[in-house]
Amino acid sequence: MTKDFLPISKADMEKRGWEEVDFAFICGDAYVDHPSFGVAIISRYLEAYGYKVGIIPQPRWDTTEDITVFGRPRLGFLVSAGNIDSMVNHYSVAKKRRQKDAYTPGGVIEKRPDRATIVYSNLIKRAYKDVPIILGGIEASLRRLAHYDYWSNKVKRSILLDSQGDILLYGMGEKSIIELAEALDSGIDIKDITYIKGTAYKSKNLEDAYDYIELPSYQEIMKDKKKYAESFMIQYNNTDFYNGKRLVEQYKDNEYIIQNPPSTPLDQSEMDSIYALPYMRDYHPIYEKDGGIPAIKEVKFSLISNRGCFGGCSFCALTFHQGRVVQTRSHKSIISEAKDIIWDKDFKGYIHDVGGPTANFRHAACEKQLKYGACKDKQCLFPEPCNNLKVDHSDYLTLLRKLRELPKVKKVFVRSGIRFDYLMKDKDDTFFKELVEHHVSGQLKVAPEHISDKVLEKMGKPKVNVYNKFVKKYNDINKKLNKKQFLVPYLMSSHPGSDLNQAVDLAIYLRDLGYMPEQVQDFYPTPSTLSTCMYYTELDPRTMEKVFVPKSPHEKAMQRALIQYRNPKNYRLVHEALIITGREDLIGYDKECLIRPKGSNIGYNNKNSYGNTKKKSNKNDKIKKKRKTIRNVHKKKK
Repeated sequence: MTKDFLPISKADMEKRGWEEVDFAFICGDAYVDHPSFGVAIISRYLEAYGYKVGIIPQPRWDTTEDITVFGRPRLGFLVSAGNIDSMVNHYSVAKKRRQKDAYTPGGVIEKRPDRATIVYSNLIKRAYKDVPIILGGIEASLRRLAHYDYWSNKVKRSILLDSQGDILLYGMGEKSIIELAEALDSGIDIKDITYIKGTAYKSKNLEDAYDYIELPSYQEIMKDKKKYAESFMIQYNNTDFYNGKRLVEQYKDNEYIIQNPPSTPLDQSEMDSIYALPYMRDYHPIYEKDGGIPAIKEVKFSLISNRGCFGGCSFCALTFHQGRVVQTRSHKSIISEAKDIIWDKDFKGYIHDVGGPTANFRHAACEKQLKYGACKDKQCLFPEPCNNLKVDHSDYLTLLRKLRELPKVKKVFVRSGIRFDYLMKDKDDTFFKELVEHHVSGQLKVAPEHISDKVLEKMGKPKVNVYNKFVKKYNDINKKLNKKQFLVPYLMSSHPGSDLNQAVDLAIYLRDLGYMPEQVQDFYPTPSTLSTCMYYTELDPRTMEKVFVPKSPHEKAMQRALIQYRNPKNYRLVHEALIITGREDLIGYDKECLIRPKGSNIGYNNKNSYGNTKKKSNKNDKIKKKRKTIRNVHKKKK
């Protein structure tokens, strides 16, 4: 069989000698046949089991013409919004429309609808009323049960109900899609496929459900935020393949969503087989004329080594989607893929990344996880690393060494995220030293997220002293190696638990570092994270204690501005925040101050921000320019 892209048109289908497809796969992304894209993995996996799959990328949603390109599929439609939730893809945390879509030809916008899974599914219903609709992907996975929707500020129903889909595959989906395909192929009606792990489905009654936990009903969580928090925590504690229970959520007397227990994780041989499938490792050539697909640039020369994460950050949805049990590929599998990419015509000698959700996780957190699953009542790393935690970087280090030795490879970078508290727990410094010596591209990105222990506790992150020790050790190793490499900390503003006082503390911390981040991430309440539950309910679902949540756009703007207090455009917001918090001591001419008083020639106050400041007489033109900038900002804000 000739290696090629899967069909995207009837002509492609006929070229393969097919009269029909078994599955038509509708996706909100352009078609990229690379294992970093979920549609590519699922479609190639189905192909490996003998099923014929046609891809319908980014169909128009004002007509059924595009979705009927293959005719009626024999077994059903697969529907995914794409690699990223369509609402996150379209809107910033300020709910402003984004100007680029990395998963669309040329990065243009408006090639997919808002809430793409729902729109595509309803479009299918218009064309084919009785063809099974199977939902999957991150958008569906995180909306499988009732959820808080940030963009409408409402609690929405399961996406299965609003989309009119028949069944939903949550999580990574390889095992469940094959089991589902085989059931449909054997003639079982989609309505009778209620037993597959990793799926959720609609039901009129609970006759077929067993050994389940009944969640508070949709009506209850709509009326009572405490009930919502209780429901979320039950869901959060049942995401593990071993001990996760079946969950039932009632909407009406004869309307239920039933979520089956999670699918079992892939073992290493299964992971290897998935990444050995005949991917083209690029976007479809039809997009070349439009400038290609920007998203491929970050992953084309990267290697995925693992899945899952036992880090347990509150703002991350990985617990709900990939689970806490880490799954890994073998060295042989990863080296084999690396040997493929180094002969690509565009390869310049740099492997951009070797990792996954967390790069330095290469095995389960402890031996117990493999037998009994992840603990329901405690986290692996939070608030302190568990005594049973297996801390060992030797396997990952061996892998990186092998990759460094490959021909044509100049450098192997690690960019997908190092969990620094796990790294600091390792008594053997060998990995840390080699990471700094061989695998940092001048800057190492890490995610302390904040420096207030009060906020970090809500984030599920280690205390700030752990990060400080990591920073010192990183700098010490660089000094010994005579390297000038830096840390780029990811920081988050306005997370639940963070008030203006904590934001000021973070600004002071950055002042002492002499560092101002170029980018700051405002907390984004995406579906099915613990932090989003806090944001909506103003309760910590783990304890049911009240949580302060910054919600007003103005307060969020002040918190964000404090992190970038040296930017003259932020002067007014920083000044207001310091007045509100009673920190006028930080307004003045002293080197400890963040900004200068109103009416001063320069709004910020730190030599490291824009280079050394000179006397006013030497900077008249620049001062006038800054004055004008600040005045314009003031007018705009008013």
